[in-house]
Amino acid sequence: MKADIVTDTFAPDVNGVAMTLGRLTNALITRGHRIRVIRSGEKSASGEAAIASIPMPGYKEVRIGMPGPFKLRKRWTKRRPDVIYVATESPLGISAVSVAKALGIPVITGFHTNFHQYLSKYRLGLLQPAAMSYLRHIHSRADVTLAPSIEVVKMLEDEGIFHARLLGRGVDTELFDPQHRDLQLRSTWGANEENCVYLTVGRVAAEKNLSLAIQAMENIRLIAPDAQFVIVGDGPLRENLEKTYPWIHFSGMQQGNDLARHYASADVLLFPSVTETFGNVVLEGLASGLMVVGFDYAASAQHIEHHVTGLKAKMNDEEHWIKLACDARTHPDRHEIRSAARLSIMEQSWDVIADQFEEILARAARNNSPLMDSRGGKIKPEKYQCRTVFLSDIHLGTPESKTEEVVAFLKMIQCEKLVLNGDIIDGWALRRGTRWSNRHSRVIRTILKKMEKQAVDVIYLRGNHDDILERFLPLTFGSMKIVKEHIHYCVGGKKYLVVHGDGFDSVATNHRWIAMIGAFGYDSLLKINRIYNKWRAFRGKEYYSLSKAIKGRVKSAVSFIDKYEEQLQKLAQQKNCAGIICGHIHTPADKMLDGIHYLNSGDWVESMSAVIEEMDGSMNVVYFNDFLQKMATDHCEKNSVTG
Repeated sequence: MKADIVTDTFAPDVNGVAMTLGRLTNALITRGHRIRVIRSGEKSASGEAAIASIPMPGYKEVRIGMPGPFKLRKRWTKRRPDVIYVATESPLGISAVSVAKALGIPVITGFHTNFHQYLSKYRLGLLQPAAMSYLRHIHSRADVTLAPSIEVVKMLEDEGIFHARLLGRGVDTELFDPQHRDLQLRSTWGANEENCVYLTVGRVAAEKNLSLAIQAMENIRLIAPDAQFVIVGDGPLRENLEKTYPWIHFSGMQQGNDLARHYASADVLLFPSVTETFGNVVLEGLASGLMVVGFDYAASAQHIEHHVTGLKAKMNDEEHWIKLACDARTHPDRHEIRSAARLSIMEQSWDVIADQFEEILARAARNNSPLMDSRGGKIKPEKYQCRTVFLSDIHLGTPESKTEEVVAFLKMIQCEKLVLNGDIIDGWALRRGTRWSNRHSRVIRTILKKMEKQAVDVIYLRGNHDDILERFLPLTFGSMKIVKEHIHYCVGGKKYLVVHGDGFDSVATNHRWIAMIGAFGYDSLLKINRIYNKWRAFRGKEYYSLSKAIKGRVKSAVSFIDKYEEQLQKLAQQKNCAGIICGHIHTPADKMLDGIHYLNSGDWVESMSAVIEEMDGSMNVVYFNDFLQKMATDHCEKNSVTG
């Protein structure tokens, strides 16, 4: 599985989101998945790409990723991931969601931080409804939104995000272990084994509700002057708090083994925050064998049993929380509670959480592309066996050509003959200056490989867009024949006339300059279509084809198609053929017209369709997405039978 993770924070940043993403990313890479991280700021390791960012005003430690739609579109068009995970809701995050939806790539969002609740801590409470509306807009467009606690899932559902799913958090019980208790570190805090050390861990910022923790510390000092207080972390309030409360030990930001030593060397963890989506420090404190004091929500609600594995007050009951903080020092069962805390968290491994994350990503990727297994790995089903494949109107050389889909389709097919029924290469567009790229060459290489490795006979009929071939017809290159028209014999001797069909388009035949203007107009319509569908994707709506809508509603266009089909049916009768196979008008069809089987192979610009002759001689139109689904279903059914 190929997955891109878009985030404003990643290692070496020190916070819960960066730590969680680091754990999940490493787990997926270890399992063989190709993971790329697109982050704000500067990349710090291989497998990362950096997007411009700015520091949050007044909080330089937090960076905000700037929008990167053009860079993301270029990247995902060239190296399309199977699924995208957007972890943060910055302008970078919303542009990632928009581009993913426009490209039809499944996107999963993560709700890691209650930014809308933070606003009240910075005297911006009036902006909370607007902030929630912004968050709702982002997450409503995702296929799945992952939340770390039951409370957040419920909150999102109340906001109309009904695809919210719970993805908990794990803890490294080898790193966070009471065995790392350090008496020398305790002595630097002025504590011996008899003194009680109270610890808080996290950003030193207003949203962490540190004022409540400090109020509890002041009450504790009155009843236990020998108690010590330690704050681990950094942030905008640190300098002011250090000056105001010199009796608190500020240890700054700690990581890895040093952080584990600080946890294990304390006795009580105070967790006063009421704005967390989860609270990883609760799990780290429990794993370190501390008495954790928190409110009954998020991580504390899930993992603390009151008076058994920790202490918790009702949500926002600050008076009771302060009392529990004071009582923790002399709680009669404090030793048993600390031991139980450690035991209760031993099964909360990151491997279990990574399993769940992997399954969610794989399911989203699989729903979008059925040819994947349960872990998001590519399925290589047996090739579809058929006698002949008819393709037309690929228009190589244009931005709209669905080259990846053509290559995927051809690779899944094993046939005896491949008929390329015109407009495979768009010479008109190339003369107008469009760029030929590697993805266009890949289609040609795939066809040549089928000729060489699978001994497939290729019939190439010239169309109007590749009419430069006209002057060389007929022409043979090994097993490839380039002709103007072709008689195809089915199993049983039935004859089908194969022509591109532009000869029955009077404008294309008699007024080539008008046809070229029309082609330019069609290309322009496709560009408008791309912009229009970006807007539809932004609104959370499905793809809509303007050109098909115009064809279906403009009376002259409908009349032209009817007359076109009638003329081709008459030509087949004149040639004593049972049917006719054409392209040109980009309108797939499979119908009987006055006893003649009329087939149009459509195009690989919008409809992504082809005509297939089965081994028994039957002929039918297939669509790429339906074909993918059938291949995946057949593969699963075969595996279930053989298994």
